[in-house]
Amino acid sequence: MADKQKTDKAKGDKQAKPAQAKPRQQGGVEPKAKKAQQQGGDKAGAAKQAQPKQSLEGYTARMRKHYDEVVRPKLVDEFGYKNPMEVPKIEKITLNMGVGESTADSKKATVAAEDLALIAGQKPVVTRARKAISQFKVRENMPIGCKVTLRKTRMYEFLDRLVTIALPRVRDFRGLNPKSFDGRGNYALGIKEHLVFPEINYDKAEAVWGMDVVITTTAKTDAEAKALLSHFNFPFRQ
Repeated sequence: MADKQKTDKAKGDKQAKPAQAKPRQQGGVEPKAKKAQQQGGDKAGAAKQAQPKQSLEGYTARMRKHYDEVVRPKLVDEFGYKNPMEVPKIEKITLNMGVGESTADSKKATVAAEDLALIAGQKPVVTRARKAISQFKVRENMPIGCKVTLRKTRMYEFLDRLVTIALPRVRDFRGLNPKSFDGRGNYALGIKEHLVFPEINYDKAEAVWGMDVVITTTAKTDAEAKALLSHFNFPFRQ
């Protein structure tokens, strides 16, 4: 009888004892609040990526307005063009930077390309050697410089900065050579130091490189091309 009472008492203790909650395992299901926060962040990131980039459709460069309002009528009066399509205009501007030091250190061409990208506002192409020249320690396919071609809005923006900011900062500048036309209406000029452009920080520049600027126009003769560039305020030497 006593054994039976002990058994009943043990059963009653088991039933009265409250059930303890099992601890949450680490690495299991995350809390709902954290999940919702992550989902919200993912949606915000997707919405941010879906936003369209700012377009320049309504923007017109200052030099483009100057060409349409001032340069074009002056050229028509000066040369008597009958067809408006005959009036010469600037087609493209090509920037070329040669880096001779890249024969010893190939990273120099990459650094020069970064500086040229700041000047032009467009990523340049790294130029490579077509064949090996042992006298100059040049191997085939070695990076030896960079170049970039500008058209339309970027071209007019660069032209504006070249004429109004860069050329006046050239050391001992005495004007551009009026004989640097190629006979077909294209003009080429050389800049000894690329530091004349305001985009290049003098303190952070690793080296000083020169660059060639080739302005391609639709003019048929050098006289027409010179008149075109003169109306763009190019400071030709008298």
